[in-house]
Amino acid sequence: MPDGIWLRFLSGPDIDALGLTRLEIVDAVEDAVREHGLGRTAFEPRVHLTPDNGGIGHFNILRGHLDGLGAHGVSGVKVVGDLKGLPSELAMATLFDPTTGVPLAVLDATMITAARTGAMTTVGARHLARRDSKILAHAGARGTAWWNVTMLDDLFDLDEIRVTSARPESREKFAAELAEELSTPIRVCATAEEAFDGADVLVEATRLTEPEPLLRTAAVKPGTLTIPYGTVSAVELDLLDVMDKVVVDDWREAQSGRFGALRRHVDTGRLSPETLYAEIGQIVAGQRPGRESDAERNLFWHRGLSLLDVAIAHLILTRAEAADAGTMLRFH
Repeated sequence: MPDGIWLRFLSGPDIDALGLTRLEIVDAVEDAVREHGLGRTAFEPRVHLTPDNGGIGHFNILRGHLDGLGAHGVSGVKVVGDLKGLPSELAMATLFDPTTGVPLAVLDATMITAARTGAMTTVGARHLARRDSKILAHAGARGTAWWNVTMLDDLFDLDEIRVTSARPESREKFAAELAEELSTPIRVCATAEEAFDGADVLVEATRLTEPEPLLRTAAVKPGTLTIPYGTVSAVELDLLDVMDKVVVDDWREAQSGRFGALRRHVDTGRLSPETLYAEIGQIVAGQRPGRESDAERNLFWHRGLSLLDVAIAHLILTRAEAADAGTMLRFH
């Protein structure tokens, strides 16, 4: 390579061609979560940039660092747009050497954003769901939904997957896409109530604009794992009252921002340091037990850690370097 500082640019098609498996992504996320539990990370809660754009949306900016990646660790920043008319996960990530500040890579992070959400859902299920869970119910059909369902199907020997969303055409399309990928029977449900009734793993990933109790407390039977992470609350206020363990990805992150499935629960004190069981990193690192009985009702709320974006981006960069994929760009 000629003199100067060079970085690797990886487009969406470049990343797709690397052929990362779902299991590789889940394992990379679990490693990052373990590092978080062990205190070998640095990150700040996301911040929002809201330009004067007529109210069509905002940008999320996420920043994180993992000590255990590369020779000196890796730092990263991701900017993801949440604007009407564009995919909600459209994003770009940058990776840096934390000892020199030299940029290492610029990546299309659209897949990373969707996949890391599904991977975090799956890491939570690895530790908090019953191993013999048979029915998965999923509300929401946006980009992250595909990764949630397919990764959970990889984890469990499911008998049935139920999917629902607000629009009939979106849930039918989502079910058809899943049926092409998975052998587990897919059932399309007209309502969230129908989907969640009697399910073992309940995932709420809707995009409400106003709070609405789609996931009702009565639907949470003994032995279930409930994972609500929609932007606006779709759960009843007394949901936490029936839970044996309430787990978050990061307590500081859970308290930040205006959005989140359990925003009201934090604001009203129902979710507090006293009612919180653990952060998922503490469980993955072996500092707290995960599920301890088949009868437990557990809840996992994840808002999205920048550490996961850095972990998957580094996995992609490592694979790309080995394959000499992407485009090398002169930086300085």
